[in-house]
Amino acid sequence: MEPYQHGQDTRSIASVVLDAELAKKAEKLTVSSQHDFVLLTEEELEEHFKKMEEKTAVMAAAVLCCCTVPAFAADDPLAVINNLSNFIFGLIRAVGLILLGWGIVQVGLSLQSHDPSQRSNGFLTLAGGIVITFAKEILTLITGG
Repeated sequence: MEPYQHGQDTRSIASVVLDAELAKKAEKLTVSSQHDFVLLTEEELEEHFKKMEEKTAVMAAAVLCCCTVPAFAADDPLAVINNLSNFIFGLIRAVGLILLGWGIVQVGLSLQSHDPSQRSNGFLTLAGGIVITFAKEILTLITGG
């Protein structure tokens, strides 16, 4: 096993193999801890992930059912295309804002952990979020429309 290096992932799931003798010794120890640890078998862990996936699917279905999208109906075909264009650029702007927020979070975390590679990724995500958020305005400037 390699030693920990600064900037590596610290939230990975690990497999542990316990020696029977070591487990007997550990049972005798009484340690007061603020943290609770649970040892799960592979089957229990897989079942836990399946339950979480089911809950996530139910939540996603509930959100999709609750969201309503207005119908942009018009007699003029050009108006329909413009409404569709506005709708698509609204979705693109939402993705850009999400990336912008994630970039801010990454930069903040990198400042806290003093990780220059995470900081550069954060600034790149931040810049990409700004470009995607203002994509319609940038295209309008380029085309002169």
